[in-house]
Amino acid sequence: MTAPFRFLTAGESHGRTLGVTIEGVPAGLALTEADLVVDLARRQRGYGRGARQQIEHDRAEIVAGVRHGRTLGSPILLLVANRDWENWTTVMQVEPLSDEEAAALLAAAEGGDKKAAPVTRVRPGHGDLAGALKYGHDDVRNVLERASARETAARVAAGGVARAFLRELGIEVWSFTAEVGGVAVDPARATRSREEADASPLRCPDPDAEAAMIARIDEAREAGDTVGGVFEVVATGVPIGLGSYVHWDRRLDAALAAAVMSINIVKGVELGLGFEQTRRFGSQVHDVIEGRGDAGRWIHRSNNAGGLTAGVSNGEPIVVRGAVKPISTLARPLPSADLLTGAAVEKAHYERSDISVVPAAGVVGEAMVLLTLAAFVLEKTGGDSMAEVRDSMARWRERLAQPPGGDGAAEPAMDSRGDAGSGGDD
Repeated sequence: MTAPFRFLTAGESHGRTLGVTIEGVPAGLALTEADLVVDLARRQRGYGRGARQQIEHDRAEIVAGVRHGRTLGSPILLLVANRDWENWTTVMQVEPLSDEEAAALLAAAEGGDKKAAPVTRVRPGHGDLAGALKYGHDDVRNVLERASARETAARVAAGGVARAFLRELGIEVWSFTAEVGGVAVDPARATRSREEADASPLRCPDPDAEAAMIARIDEAREAGDTVGGVFEVVATGVPIGLGSYVHWDRRLDAALAAAVMSINIVKGVELGLGFEQTRRFGSQVHDVIEGRGDAGRWIHRSNNAGGLTAGVSNGEPIVVRGAVKPISTLARPLPSADLLTGAAVEKAHYERSDISVVPAAGVVGEAMVLLTLAAFVLEKTGGDSMAEVRDSMARWRERLAQPPGGDGAAEPAMDSRGDAGSGGDD
């Protein structure tokens, strides 16, 4: 039985390392650490990032599951070291503190070392309060270390493995910054190529919009504030037929929405036109199907559905948008309350922070889309080795280019209304 594709991350923001285990990757996939470097570096870039990115130089170490540059079919273990750990060794050490270490930590806290002091002033918009109460912690550091977006570095490393896998099957995934602080890309002015956009300060295809976005970030910085936005992820080369409408948990659109929503800072997800569909008539929304074109490919006149209908990929590019909230940690903190006393405090806790992370969130969005598509591809193709997966995918693409049935069966007869019968709306 082929193992399901899945992954689990581990690690804290200022702990020794982050880790991720990936299970279900077929044997024979070409994979090296160099394949994972690019996306990890892309995640760290972007105008509005904070000082932490000057400390970390993320690189994933492949510890298990690969031999001589090829996956073995066994679980893959990746480690991403935290360089900032050197500044937090006692605060974040795994072993119990000795009496001497505890006394030294207390003295450091009383001397004004913020790292050494317990965190009790919870931050509005963060997981501090809910997490501390859920797990019974009296120090919010036990929450924020794992709730931190630093965890997404491990996801991006795992996404690099999924990218290598999907690329062999002709599937590519990329993202761009679509909006920051209310300034949105104008498709008519989106003149940059994918490579040019990726090299720009905000990974934005519209240079005019990007300049206005940067001004919004500068405005937030000067005010001691933060700013959110929207990223868009596009997947091309996805064949018709990934996902299913037969059960809720087999729908590809639902899985993609859940995957992108799982990103720490995302508060909304759209597929295709998303909420814009509610403002238009159906005739302006639904993608006209022109028929089978060259090489048997089915062609839609538009892609308002974002490549997904009834929970199934329809052959058009998959388009997923994530709404990024402003970062919760503010240089000029909001009023809040103390976890232990319940009393109001003038200022919430301040932890070193970014101003805007929309470009980086887009790279994390890519990783989550890659990992989700990899799981659905393997569900469709099966196979314990890349040779089996490639053969299965090639046969599926060939079948899609032929009339349904594949056995010469006649097309269903149309009734007088031009219908083959209706099963309801999706």
